[in-house]
Formats: sequence, structure tokens, C-alpha cells
Amino acid sequence: MTLSGYVCATQPSSTYSFYANYETPRPIKFRTREFIGHTRTNSCLLRVSGTRQKNYYCPLKVVCMDHPRPELENTVNFVEAAQLSSMFQNSPRPRKPFEVVIAGAGLAGLSTAKYMADSGHKPILLEARDVLGGKVAAWKDDDGDWYETGLHVFFGAYPNMQNLFGELGINDRLQWKEHSMIFAMPNLPGKFSRFDFPDVFPAPLNAIWAILRNNEMLTWLEKIKFAIGILPAMLGGQAYVEAQDGITVKEWMRKQGIPDRVTDEVFIAMSKALNFINPDELSMQCILIALNRFLQEKNGSKIAFLDGNPPERLCMPIVDHIQSLGGQVRLNTRVKKIELNRDGSIKSLSVNDGSVIKGDVYVFATPVDILKLLLPEEWKRIPYFKKLEKLFGVPVINIHIWFDRKLKNTYDHLLFSRSPLLSVYADMSVTCKEYCNPNQSMLELVFAPAEDWIARSDTEIFDATMKELAKLFPDEISADQSKAKVLKYHIVKTPRSVYKNIPNCEASRPLQRSPVEGFYLAGDYTKQKYLASMEGAVLSGKLCAQAIVQDYELLLARKQRALAGTSTV
Repeated sequence: MTLSGYVCATQPSSTYSFYANYETPRPIKFRTREFIGHTRTNSCLLRVSGTRQKNYYCPLKVVCMDHPRPELENTVNFVEAAQLSSMFQNSPRPRKPFEVVIAGAGLAGLSTAKYMADSGHKPILLEARDVLGGKVAAWKDDDGDWYETGLHVFFGAYPNMQNLFGELGINDRLQWKEHSMIFAMPNLPGKFSRFDFPDVFPAPLNAIWAILRNNEMLTWLEKIKFAIGILPAMLGGQAYVEAQDGITVKEWMRKQGIPDRVTDEVFIAMSKALNFINPDELSMQCILIALNRFLQEKNGSKIAFLDGNPPERLCMPIVDHIQSLGGQVRLNTRVKKIELNRDGSIKSLSVNDGSVIKGDVYVFATPVDILKLLLPEEWKRIPYFKKLEKLFGVPVINIHIWFDRKLKNTYDHLLFSRSPLLSVYADMSVTCKEYCNPNQSMLELVFAPAEDWIARSDTEIFDATMKELAKLFPDEISADQSKAKVLKYHIVKTPRSVYKNIPNCEASRPLQRSPVEGFYLAGDYTKQKYLASMEGAVLSGKLCAQAIVQDYELLLARKQRALAGTSTV
């Protein structure tokens, strides 16, 4: 589950700048609309606890009580990811290291650059904006408060991401939460229903137990019908999962005889969390892949929050690593045009300051929508690139709201709102150390589906959000602010976020190695098994770097031929 946006995200009525050099970072400058002043508190001392009421409803919750890091290293997927990482570090050093030019400093581009540097090559990472992260970008406002492109959580079933944290020595930056999934109850405003995964059972028994113990959302008959309906997916394995790409979640559920109420109660929330769209649009393959990961691994569905803003707490350690091995990272460097040689290969990249950047190998780790805008006409006829026409990003909106008081009806966890307008949300003053405040809450919410709202004003979006929050916090929030007062809010619109995972788009997802010699792709839309997620972006970067390492001799011979041709002329 990745709740974030592409590098084409916009921040209405705002300007921002990132620090220019990485050795002596300067605070981000920002100009935004006028808000009532708010003093930020970094220390978190408050712990409020309450007894759980029957039926799993909890009016008061534990605040800032992190859980130990789960055991992840013994899973097959973690070991596989670790082996791929070690391949880069232990492979023979290249006789002549390549300069690998990478466009896009989101997680896919950062991952590609990191593993290229580990392989002994010299990445040159270009970012169009003045902030790192792409989908996980964030900005600081005049009060010193951060607001992000999306609400991000890190699953235990993210083996490449978890390996990356370990390789960088920053495992302690993940704040693990209790192993639960928590859903709001629309028919009981202010109440929640929990799926608690017991630690004493292995997978998939812990998930089965969590489902059987929850009696608020599904009846026993609905649970039985769902279990029977999903049995073919469990028995059919990966081949069955891949075959469901051509059908929506809603169509698949009805085909399997699963009651519509199961979709309404559980899978609307899951679909919106996974891809920001509803079950009548989302490919069932996406849901089955997520369920497969969660059911196979005991801690697969356990989540962690990053302990602070992603650019500094996640992206900067990657940049530091890249630079320590001789790589470069350049902000405010937007690719304007791909210049070609007569044979159709890349000659250079023209960038926004008028300069030309040349390399031995080129990688595009931008969103697919940006790649399509920059494709040379000569390439558009090639089937590999032509099929990209079917891939496009989905709109999403991320909202941050600061209140004048501490909200009580919340958890130290990710919450599924089950609202028609909102997807998931969290009280970041509770879940995240850097944003922690014992006196005032800051809710971060994902507004999805956003297709009908992306062009509307911030005021309209905020007003609609407050109406939904009044249902989630009936005793504490009202749409007219007669209860909790809003100190300020930020809205980040992303017109083209993760690729829209609709039926029959799987065949359009490209491999990282393109048919153009020396040109590669990275990004969660490229072929990898974790779809549109942070894990997918990181894995795509590793697979891209792996392809380049595998092609080293071929690419070196090409470079020598080019040099020989130049000297002859």
C-alpha cells in the first residue's frame, strides 16, 4: 500500500526550495497562504490509554507506543531481496565504470542510482524539482511544519524496502505499530472495528484468526462465502492471480458468488488504499497480489510509519550513500529533450538551463506520463514504447489539517475511513516522532477517488473533508468548526499519481531493459511483482540496475565502437 504522488504533484498558491548542497543543508523556504500561527512541539510525553469496549470499539488509544521490529529476515522474499542487493556489492568491479544518467529522483531513481553506485558505476541523478522523493516528497511551511505528497506506510511484506533500510543503517527510523487493521464504522459514527493478528500463530492462521474474531463487519455466512470464493486464488497460485488482470474487483467478487456487502464493507477501502480507485475500476489482480503477500508472511501486513519527513529521513541517506561512492545528485535539473544519434540511440539529454548532459547509459525513472511526453517521435512507433499509451497516472489529493486540541477518537495507527470521499488517514501527531505534539492533533488524509475533485478549489475540498471528519469524530469535529478549531491546512494535488491499475493494463507494463541499446526504465509501472507501491518503485530500480550490470560487456563494446567511429572521423 503506497499512498503518495508523482513528481508532477502541484502545491497550489505555493513556492518552495530545497537545500542546494547536501553537506550543509539549509532549511526549506516556503511561501503559502495566511494561517493562524501554530507553535510546533517536538517532544512527545503524553500517553493516554483506555480499556477496550466490547465489539472491538476503542474510544481512547495508546499514544506514541511503538512496537518492536518484527522478524522479517527469515522470509523467502526478504532473503531473495538481500541476495539481489549483495549481487551489486559483490560483483566484479567494472574495468571502465559507466556514467549512468538517471532522470527522476523518486524512490525508483534513487534506488537505481544507489545500486549502480554499489556496482562500481558513477550515477548522475537528475531531479526536475528542488525536492527529493517524487511520490514521497514533502515540504516545510513557515511554521516549520512538514506536509507530504502522500500518507506513507511501510509493510513487513516490503522486502526490498526493508533491505534498503538495513543497508543504509536506518532501521531505527521505522516506527512499527501493533499488528492490526482498523476500520471506521460508517453506520456507527465515531466507532471502529479491528482485525487483530495474533503473534502466536504463523501465516496464514494469524490472518484467518483476525477475520474470524471480527464480527462487526462481516457475518459468518459472508465469511464462509468469501472463503469459498477466494479458495481458487489460494490454490491456483501466481498463474491464477495473473489471469485475473482482465476483470475488476467487483466483477470477480460477483463471479465467485461473494456477496456485494463483502465488497462494500472491506474491498472498497482496500481498493482505494491500494490504487486510489473503487472496486468497479480496479483490476482484481492487484487485490490478489496484496492478499497473497499478506497471507504468505506472518508479518506481511504489519505496518510501520517513518519517524519523520521522507526527504530527510529516507531520501537523504540514499543520497549520502550515492555521493560517498562518487555519484552525483542534481536538483532543479529538468530534462527538456532526448537527443538521438542517427542510429536511434541516445546522444544526450537537453536540460532546462540550456546545458547538455551526456552519459554512457541512460535511465528514465520518471512517471510514465512524463516519459510519454518526452519520447522522441522515432521511438513512438516501437511496440515497446507504443504500448505505454495504455498506462496513465491516477489523480489523488493529500490533506493535512492542524487542530487546536488533541483529538481523542484516534489510534496510533493507520485508519481506513470507509468514507465515500476519503481513503485512509492517521493522526500524525501520534504516529510520527517528528510530527509529535501532545497538545494538538494533525490529521493527514488521502482524498480518493479524486478524479471529480482534482480541479476543484482548495476551499471546496477542505469543506467536503470537514463534513466527512464530522462523521468520524462526531463528538470532537463539526463542519462549522463549532467544536475543534482548524489552525491551518495544506492540500497537495497530484493530477497523475501511481499508474491506474485497471483491467488489461498488465501487458502494457514494460521491462526495465528497452529495445534501444543503452536506454532503461525504472518506476513502479515497469514490470515487477509489487505493482504501484513504494516497494515496487525500489524493486524496479534494483531490476533496472541489474539489467545494466548484466549488459555491461555489450554496452562497453558499443561505447568502444562509438569512440572508434569518432576517432576515424
